Amino acid sequence: MIAEKSKPSKEEPPVDGRLVCVQDFATAAAARLPLMALDYYRSGATSQVTLIENRRAMRRWYILPRLLRDVSTRSLGTSVFGHSLQLPIAIAPTALQKMAHPLGECASASGVSSTSPSLGNTFCSWTSGPDNAGCHNYSFKRRSLTEKLVERAKAAGFKAIVLTVDAATFGIRRADIRNNFNLPPHLKLANFESTSDEGTLGDRGTGNSGINEYVKDNFDAGITWQDLKWLINVTTLPVVVKGILTSADASLALQAGVAAVWVSNHGARQVDGVPPTIEALPHVVAEVNGRCPVFVDGGFTDGSDIFKALALGASLVFIGRPVLWGLACAGEQGVYQVIEILKRELDNVMTNSGNSSTPGKHLTEPVGSYKYLT
Repeated sequence: MIAEKSKPSKEEPPVDGRLVCVQDFATAAAARLPLMALDYYRSGATSQVTLIENRRAMRRWYILPRLLRDVSTRSLGTSVFGHSLQLPIAIAPTALQKMAHPLGECASASGVSSTSPSLGNTFCSWTSGPDNAGCHNYSFKRRSLTEKLVERAKAAGFKAIVLTVDAATFGIRRADIRNNFNLPPHLKLANFESTSDEGTLGDRGTGNSGINEYVKDNFDAGITWQDLKWLINVTTLPVVVKGILTSADASLALQAGVAAVWVSNHGARQVDGVPPTIEALPHVVAEVNGRCPVFVDGGFTDGSDIFKALALGASLVFIGRPVLWGLACAGEQGVYQVIEILKRELDNVMTNSGNSSTPGKHLTEPVGSYKYLT
């Protein structure tokens, strides 16, 4: 739900003033978090090639400033689904936030102002509640469970449904295997606990992560485009499809009737070797051709990254891990500060590159191995 929020309360300890960028928060979080939680958050699939490329690919795009333009008055605002937003930055669904902070998703929601809605109360949330713009879903084997979640989301005031389609099962994350990743038995999936004990995620006696066992038992590996159409037909809320990396799948998503296409490689946690999202983005944007908003996530850690995605045609840029780092460092105060840092950096890039508002699609021909944005 998009709701007005004030600055975070002063109950949390103050944020360390030496943390002046997202990388600073990442470094500080690494020193605070238990290794099992840290590795769960930061790891990618198998050899982590795509995880590394998500960041490296940002450097292959250059910004070409346009000078002597009046940028004395600037607007970072945008709108999605008829809702005005003060920033083109939003919070991606990120699971198991209570491993970073005792208040988990509640602290994240409190630290996020109305300028940065969350489009994804993840199914792996430890706290039920609608403090988000969109309810995030996977495809479950039992459609009745999906329908129940969709009905609950609408009743709670959510503004959209986000369906992740790139996770028929979980990717292989070697750090989790080495750590024998497990969750405390008292943790539950709060969105399910009203009906049964399905939300409990302890070790089920297999020696594996409880969440992996839950996925194997409940996620539907047989999902097709017909299932996406079914979801669109059973709700009046706009449906966003998350996990698109090709123009062909973007076309099929549009044919199914989605309200927005979300370019994502799941934080590089599913299939290693898929393209970094900044490289996939322009192909998807070209296919969509203005017919719906295009969202993107994957490795965005500073304002210039976000500017590049906007210049390539993204409507919203989502961040996931940076929120976790802020949460681990200082709870809601840390999350708030991470958003403020990105806001300040984006505004600075806009000002010094001659943009008084967030850039539309401005793409020139690639030069050598680099691509240039104006």
